[in-house]
Amino acid sequence: MEKLKSYLANNTYPGRGILIGSTDTDTVIAYFIMGRSQNSRNRVFVKTDDGIRTQAFDESKLADPSLIIYAPVRKTDGVTIVTNGDQTDTIYDFIKEGKTFEEALRTREFEPDGPNFTPRISGIVYPDGAYKLSILKSDRGSDAQCLRYFYEYAAPIAGVGRIIHTYLADGNPIPSFEGEPKAFEIGGDIDTFTDGIWSSLNADNKVSLFVRYISKKDGSEQTRIVNKNV
Repeated sequence: MEKLKSYLANNTYPGRGILIGSTDTDTVIAYFIMGRSQNSRNRVFVKTDDGIRTQAFDESKLADPSLIIYAPVRKTDGVTIVTNGDQTDTIYDFIKEGKTFEEALRTREFEPDGPNFTPRISGIVYPDGAYKLSILKSDRGSDAQCLRYFYEYAAPIAGVGRIIHTYLADGNPIPSFEGEPKAFEIGGDIDTFTDGIWSSLNADNKVSLFVRYISKKDGSEQTRIVNKNV
């Protein structure tokens, strides 16, 4: 956990991030958002019937909702979907139709926010704890081609989690994440884990954090939401 905390603490702007993994007793899902602009920072996570959504903290300051207001987490047919954009709904609809995570994401690409062309990152967790991660990114900063990467973890190892985030680091334009999802040791109860991640994210840029622990024994869930705007 200390290595994960230092990894996050040493990056002032990883953007939005998904972490999925396993402890001895639970499947772990975490999703955080960060922001540099007033519009991006003006958000909170709120609970919904099947997950969470982003919401403007101050509606009077909401400038452009197109890429910042969405449902990051939804659950259907025993699977939990977590993404950094409205592709959550695309995956949800495909799963409901009996199709796959990969099929859904082959209909989507990176965000239309040049020159950054922010990657779309996505994850899906199955009832047995197996999970997948994906990133859809531009080809070296060009919008001419979308590169689609998929990572499957069919037999998660207890004590190990993997994190993927939108940006490699801060910059102008902001460089996209590179390489496969990073592996880290994870552990502890949900409150310790939540506090560890939240305290490690850059104080100026962090906005909100969602953490869910799903019991391997009975499927019961514990959820924590932390918002900078309260």
